Amino acid sequence: MGFGELLEEVGGFGRYQWIHVTLISLPGLMMAGQNLLNNFVSGIPAHHCTLRSNNTSTETSPLSEKQLLRAFIPLDSSGNKLDRCRRFVEPQWHLLAANSSTNVSQIQTEGCLDGWTFDRSEFLATTVSEWELVCSLRPLKQMIQTIYMGGVLTGAIIYGGLSDRFGRRSVLTWSYLQLAVLGCSSALSPSYTAYCVFRFLSGMAVSGVILNGVSLKVEWIPTKERTLVGTLTSFFFTFGQMILAGLAYWLRDWRKLQLVICAPQFLFFAYSWWFSESARWLVLNRRSEDALKTLHRVARINGKSEIIDKLTLEVLHSHMKKEIESSRSSFTAYDLLRTRGMRRISICLIAVWSEHLGLVLIGLNTSSPPIGSWLFQVSIYLMQIIFGAVDFPAKLLALSMLSYLGRRVSQATCLFLSALIIFANIFVPSDMQTIRTTLACLGKGFTSASFTTVYLYTGELYPTIIRQTGMGFVSTMARVGSMAAPAVLILDEVLPALPSVVYGGAAVLAGCFACFLPETLNMPLPDTIEDVENKW
Repeated sequence: MGFGELLEEVGGFGRYQWIHVTLISLPGLMMAGQNLLNNFVSGIPAHHCTLRSNNTSTETSPLSEKQLLRAFIPLDSSGNKLDRCRRFVEPQWHLLAANSSTNVSQIQTEGCLDGWTFDRSEFLATTVSEWELVCSLRPLKQMIQTIYMGGVLTGAIIYGGLSDRFGRRSVLTWSYLQLAVLGCSSALSPSYTAYCVFRFLSGMAVSGVILNGVSLKVEWIPTKERTLVGTLTSFFFTFGQMILAGLAYWLRDWRKLQLVICAPQFLFFAYSWWFSESARWLVLNRRSEDALKTLHRVARINGKSEIIDKLTLEVLHSHMKKEIESSRSSFTAYDLLRTRGMRRISICLIAVWSEHLGLVLIGLNTSSPPIGSWLFQVSIYLMQIIFGAVDFPAKLLALSMLSYLGRRVSQATCLFLSALIIFANIFVPSDMQTIRTTLACLGKGFTSASFTTVYLYTGELYPTIIRQTGMGFVSTMARVGSMAAPAVLILDEVLPALPSVVYGGAAVLAGCFACFLPETLNMPLPDTIEDVENKW
């Protein structure tokens, strides 16, 4: 017998588990907002050089804004839009004449010496408009997201190890507080540099919340309910994407949006003290008395008070005797690769995670550029709603596949289908917007299903004693992969379809690695490395 039997005795998936899972999943409504926040906070409004002060013309009738812009701002290379980074040195009033045939390319231009004027119809204020991150400074806009992802990577490394050492609840509670304080502080940032620092530290906290939330949740759930609970709670992230779009549309100011997205973390921090530490972790870290108190509390909340007197330290130790004897005081990332079974799992998960995150963040957008351009013509807010809505059928599909086909088949299938869609888009002409958009949405759906699967699957594969270290390790590899992925875009200069070929091929490779992972459907969670080696 093991911890699974103890969990059934104190109520299985009872009232405590319902409350516990719901409270841990609620922050998911805001976590999606953290990852996608830069789309709105650093949105690029339409802009042009600020006009000179000496804009008085010889015309007797007053000029409209459109006419003034025609005289001061040249058209871009397409000839359809105003240039965003240049203006005429002197006003060209003669261009307003109906029969003007002046060669505009010969007219002297200059940079935006007096700054820029931003359109406020879509965004009232963004980091781009406030700190003028356009033209030569435009790379600084994307740097914000890169720095944030660096924080997520760092958090995965640091908080993964700390969680296995100090407990899931302690690190989760700290992460809520860190995200609340630093996230709200970023809304008050006086400069670009300060904002980047706050976003980096917020990214670290996001890793702490997501990774520890997954482990603390899965370690209190009986085996047969893990698939259903793991999939359904992922819908909080889906709703979060749509909530973000609604809040961004309503506020349209980056400071207000940043504050509204981060302030609820204070609430999550306040109620996180209600959580019980993982009893599995407590026992394996030789804190059996604390584990017993925790199990008694869970039994009481689940209405199983009669079991409290029967559940003693002797009973607890008899259920987990083997795990206690084989546990050590501390583990490191080296233990993820030290033994044959753990090494096989870790290598396969590194391939799946690094490709998966690169595919979601970079690959799909690379293979389907019209999805962004076509929807941006409508609204960036509508794009976010559509991409969020696609997750609903995708995750219901993931639930069915996980329940009947198992984790391994589901993970490999989602990756193979994502690759198939990327390859298919190579052969669809760029003017067939509807087909390419449909394929892009399908690709987004399959990657969402893959994302749901990989989080649940990883938590089930790694043993309790080193689960958080393992989750942090593969998550770190995923962030490294996503940072390296943009380099593939350079291949576009050799052959336009080459980046899609690379990303699609990487998805196929990841799917092949997924085929070598052991199946975990309806199997109890492993608690020690010996459990993993004996089982697989």
